Amino acid sequence: MPIKIPDQLPALAVLANENIFVMSENRAINQDIRPMQVAIINLMPNKIETEVQILRMLSNTPLQINVDLVRLHLNESKNTPKAHMDAFYVLFEDIKHKKYDGLIVTGAPLGQLDYQQVTYWPKVEEVFAWADANVTSTMYSCWAAHAALYYHYGLQRELREQKLSGVYLHQTLDDLEPLTRGFDEEFKVPHSRYGEVPIVDYHSIDGLNVLAESNQAGVYLSASHDKKHVFVTGHPEYDASTLKDEYQRDISAGIDAFIPVNYFINNDLEQKPSNSWRSHGCLLFSNWLNYYVYQITPYELNN
Repeated sequence: MPIKIPDQLPALAVLANENIFVMSENRAINQDIRPMQVAIINLMPNKIETEVQILRMLSNTPLQINVDLVRLHLNESKNTPKAHMDAFYVLFEDIKHKKYDGLIVTGAPLGQLDYQQVTYWPKVEEVFAWADANVTSTMYSCWAAHAALYYHYGLQRELREQKLSGVYLHQTLDDLEPLTRGFDEEFKVPHSRYGEVPIVDYHSIDGLNVLAESNQAGVYLSASHDKKHVFVTGHPEYDASTLKDEYQRDISAGIDAFIPVNYFINNDLEQKPSNSWRSHGCLLFSNWLNYYVYQITPYELNN
């Protein structure tokens, strides 16, 4: 079964052209099953691009999924049309009475700010507390992963002088872990961040498992023992060109950025990057939906 998304959402046409199985609302209403209810709190500036990337990852599963795109406030987005936000996003205040099988909280361009300097940090804390009581399992990505580690366990991130940007090799650490079931022993993932939590800090927390790491990029994947929280510090959902676009934006903004590591062939910016991580990303999201959500969540969400 596919993800079910609104008929007019731009991602529908993009994914259909990629031969990815999606279902419009009109078709989905004729299926007599209980679909998974998943909310996506999208904190990224280019929301349409992020929607496509995440929905692509969610599509590779036999489960039917209803998706709610959620915003924390009514402030206008600098990079996403107001008409799009009004048409396809719901306010957190309007859905916090509901329960969800899964929640995804994306990264945000806040990597060099202290959490208390983030204008909507109190709302982020409210979301984290709400998810504990109303969501079977939550996946936190990049900035949200570090923010949730701070909120739940008090783990402080360290800030790198230079952004970690590139495609890095990772290793799985537990052969019996269902979240990494089917992973190759080594796999690639893009990273784009300033923050880092040392691995020794992860190991200091009872109830937290480190599941995959990189010699260069540090801890990539970790999860709580009860499967309620999954922390992903990289970007398995990225398109092939996303790191290139970010690098060019940094250069245009006057930032002394390094060329993303292990990305361009021979570091030649004229070479077209290729996506060498998509299969891993699809498997990660599929495993999360199956083993951390579907196998655990009640049939009646209110129960």
